[in-house]
Amino acid sequence: MTDHFFAGSFGGDVSKIGPQTKLECKICWHVYDPAVGDTYWQVPPGTPFADLPEHWTCPECDSAKAGFMVMADE
Repeated sequence: MTDHFFAGSFGGDVSKIGPQTKLECKICWHVYDPAVGDTYWQVPPGTPFADLPEHWTCPECDSAKAGFMVMADE
């Protein structure tokens, strides 16, 4: 399933992320932070990336969520 994604990409594999994991768009570098949510898509704060709807895309460049990169824990 993830053979065509960059190393570190989410690729739709929820086992790679936790409920507080931040992910970054590989196109425009927009960061999805679950603590903040997404005002563009009306996603409330506290929504894990894995719980975003399938039709969700980057609010900055419209990139698919499967291509987001998993950010290292701080």
